[in-house]
Amino acid sequence: MFEKVLVANRGEIALRVVRACRDMGIKTVAVYSQCDAASLHVRFADEAICIGPAPALESYLSIPNVLSAADITGADAVHPGYGFLAENQDFARKVADHNMVFIGPSVDSLAMFGDKLSAKEAARQAGLPLVPGSAGVLGSADDAARVAKEVGYPMMLKAAAGGGGKGMRVVEDEAQLRGVFELTSAESMAAFGNGALFLERFLPTPRHIEVQVAGDAFGTALHFAERDCSLQRRHQKLVEEAPAPNLSDSLRTRIREAAVNLVADSGYCTVGTVEFLVQEEDFFFLEVNPRIQVEHPVTEEVTGADLIELQIRLAAGEAMPMSQEDVKVQGHAIEVRVNAEHPKTFVPSPGTVTGYHVAGGPGVRVDSGIHENAVVQPYYDSLAAKIIVHGENRDAAIRRMGRALHECVVEGIHTTLPLHRDLLASEAFREVRFHTRWLEGWLEERE
Repeated sequence: MFEKVLVANRGEIALRVVRACRDMGIKTVAVYSQCDAASLHVRFADEAICIGPAPALESYLSIPNVLSAADITGADAVHPGYGFLAENQDFARKVADHNMVFIGPSVDSLAMFGDKLSAKEAARQAGLPLVPGSAGVLGSADDAARVAKEVGYPMMLKAAAGGGGKGMRVVEDEAQLRGVFELTSAESMAAFGNGALFLERFLPTPRHIEVQVAGDAFGTALHFAERDCSLQRRHQKLVEEAPAPNLSDSLRTRIREAAVNLVADSGYCTVGTVEFLVQEEDFFFLEVNPRIQVEHPVTEEVTGADLIELQIRLAAGEAMPMSQEDVKVQGHAIEVRVNAEHPKTFVPSPGTVTGYHVAGGPGVRVDSGIHENAVVQPYYDSLAAKIIVHGENRDAAIRRMGRALHECVVEGIHTTLPLHRDLLASEAFREVRFHTRWLEGWLEERE
């Protein structure tokens, strides 16, 4: 097992990793930018080292700075959290070159799943259903028009190296497709350094269902059930729950088995998430997130697994400590992301937290990177805290989340707490009448 882990991240996920390491008896090193010197992950790690000024490119995204911090402090492993360098192949390779272990996928797995087309090919080889579309990269707008004519409009034009909802456009006809092809390619090149595009059939009202998976170096692959992450704004998730509600037993089983098949077939060796789009009783492979997810706590709450600890143990070369039969789903869990944003305009709201009261009581967990007098910085993602609740069933979890949202107080900055209070009280949420595009329509009706 590792003796010292450097946590190459900030905020609530950095603190989450520090806590897991402390539970395992592993020392930790926090890295921080100059503006994050008073952050909680810095305070509670065993050591901390500044890696640069506030801009992420000069600190958290600076591979030389992070590696220097690891060398100076004698870390033997690096945990990247999510975001920043978590899916950076070059970073993972250089961590290994410095005789440290990257707590995440192999470089080959990062390469395979970092590109949407190679990920689709891996899924195809593993027998997973794919959304009809182009077989590979589109060479030109003429190629795109030919594929779209065969498959049928509307289509989704997507960046091969995209992510986070970037590099995607719905096209309704050939004229629109030709009009945006070069623009989308140029935007993809600017954002990802890769202008390659492909086409998929546009699904009108899909749900976003993802399966938490894990694989070890000895060929074991298993799942930790699935999550529903359909409540999204501009492709950014706001609410997640596990297990996914209102799936037939047959569909649930097929989705879980498909995810495990991909892990086993690809030799994936860590924790991760296989994501699907679900339309009625059909499901289609979307992508693999080869890292820990923001929403991993809902899975932990219904399975009892510590996914960060598992991630660390697998990186240390240990065998999977459980079998599929050991993974039991009990009750229902819901997570809401409390962002430092105005609840109606979604304009970021950095500043000092002048008052803070954390929700508590039975079945309530809060993963937070803020506290009273904390400064929410304008340089990074707006996620301030995650409220996670667990109940014996979905109705109980909804009621418990209502209580937690009522108790939670954040003063001095705007947050999305009022939005979540309204959303959890809506009939559509309670009756599971939503899909990936439902939330934006609901938001427009509230204006």
